[in-house]
Amino acid sequence: MKLIALFVSALLSLPMFGQQDLFPDGTPIPEWFRQNEIVNIRDLGTAYNLADYGVVNDSTILQTEKIQAVIDRAAEQGGVVIVPKGTYLTGALFFKPRTHLHLEEGATLKGSDDISNFPIVDTRIEGQTVKYFSALINADKVNGFTISGSGTINGNGLRYWKSFWLRRQWNPKCTNMDEMRPRLVYISNSNDVQLSGVRFINSPFWTTHLYRCNNVKLLGLHIFAPAAPVKAPSSDAVDVDACTNVLIKGCYMSVNDDAVALKGGKGPQADKDPNNGGNRNVIIEDCTYGFCHSGLTCGSESIHNHNIILRRCTITQASRILWLKMRPDTPQHYNYITVEDVKGDAKSCILVRPWTQFFDLKGQKEMPKSYADQVTMRNITLKCNTFFDVEGSDQYELTNFTFENMDIEAEKGDVDKSLIRNFQLKNVKVNGKLIK
Repeated sequence: MKLIALFVSALLSLPMFGQQDLFPDGTPIPEWFRQNEIVNIRDLGTAYNLADYGVVNDSTILQTEKIQAVIDRAAEQGGVVIVPKGTYLTGALFFKPRTHLHLEEGATLKGSDDISNFPIVDTRIEGQTVKYFSALINADKVNGFTISGSGTINGNGLRYWKSFWLRRQWNPKCTNMDEMRPRLVYISNSNDVQLSGVRFINSPFWTTHLYRCNNVKLLGLHIFAPAAPVKAPSSDAVDVDACTNVLIKGCYMSVNDDAVALKGGKGPQADKDPNNGGNRNVIIEDCTYGFCHSGLTCGSESIHNHNIILRRCTITQASRILWLKMRPDTPQHYNYITVEDVKGDAKSCILVRPWTQFFDLKGQKEMPKSYADQVTMRNITLKCNTFFDVEGSDQYELTNFTFENMDIEAEKGDVDKSLIRNFQLKNVKVNGKLIK
């Protein structure tokens, strides 16, 4: 049913005759974004079912080596690693060129809650390239990689979450990386990637992290990490890090942090580091949000985001729809961002303010200047506490914002137009009153 809904949604999203679907900067959106057929595993080579290679249905026996051996075998001639119905406990797995992962209905890959089962590798985390723990599912330089099916990848994060909050209680200044924990899925330096249908749940850290990837589609995923009774800290649903052409479509996202966060680097010289980069041509559409800190976040480790669209989404229990984190120690430029056709509720509609957590100028005396411009929010029906949560600062400039066709119920509905240069309000109603 989920795939049928995606197909119907794709039909409804097609531009009307004579119209052309455009990115915010006016360039045409390529047809690639509308070609969303789910991968057929029969087209991907030989099937390698874990049950045929001595991997047993047991959630208590660690089977990392056996599962990795199946992946290595699949890599020899190309093929799909099939996870059959059952629960299989594993540490870090590393997929190779010509390999794929498919989880059948009722199948669960369950992550170990022992960090020693996740080797330290050269990886990307929090806007820097460092040695850190591998993820549960890792794929580097694996063009055409797919994760598909209707099964579950369960990060089994409860022990990590409890440990993090205990450490934070002992040391309130501890960073996200101070508590040792893996991500759920990390895909890097890969092109033409598709993740479809699967449930990604209970990640110990970030859930889906894409780094230096091009042409990635996330279709019909269910991404969840709890906010109670134990909060899953920094369990971002999707982190897009220096990527081009990313489609997040028909997904459900409810996590105890940002739902979609755009990253790319941090620090005063972040724009000069070859490991860093901007995000370009990212579309989030036809998604449903549960609890999260933000529907779309630029930052905090981010230097340039261009041509970003969030559209046709329903948001409930979010802290805000759009969050621009303006980091005082990093040169940032967020431009051509559109949020449209959104309905639901949130604490605020838009939040813009300095982001000073773990602020570090690294010896540089002056803060770099940052910019956000060409930001449009339109066709939005929202119930919120605060409509316009924007803070001015000498550290950044806000220009060319447009709010259009908005129907807002808000406890605090004031808008300070002086904070944004060339700020246009068109048919914006707050508590039934047209504002100008």
